[in-house]
Amino acid sequence: MSTIAISPRPIRTRPAVQVPTRGQSRDKTRDQAQVRLTPRGRFVVFFAGLLLVLGVGFGFGARSAATDTPEATQVITVAPGDTLWGIASEIAPGDTRAMVSHIEQLNGMDSAGLQVGQQLVVPAAG
Repeated sequence: MSTIAISPRPIRTRPAVQVPTRGQSRDKTRDQAQVRLTPRGRFVVFFAGLLLVLGVGFGFGARSAATDTPEATQVITVAPGDTLWGIASEIAPGDTRAMVSHIEQLNGMDSAGLQVGQQLVVPAAG
């Protein structure tokens, strides 16, 4: 006959589960289930909050800086033979098309049509 050598295995025990009894409060069980932040986690949360605050602050700062200085404008009266293109080229000889669009926007115009005697708000020259 032959024999088999069997090595003994250690018995695995499961940790005991604590079931709250009537004497224990449920708050203690809730405290154990709460997430606890490590120092690294606290740093990450702090840094994310700091970035959020700085981003919002710079966003509002840039928006208010852009609206603090109003554009210098002047009012002109349209004379016979004046065109919006001609007026825009006198004010800004470089990019006339952009100036025509800007004058239309300042005056709430839908088209480039002008009438003699019409008052136009235009950016100040120079």
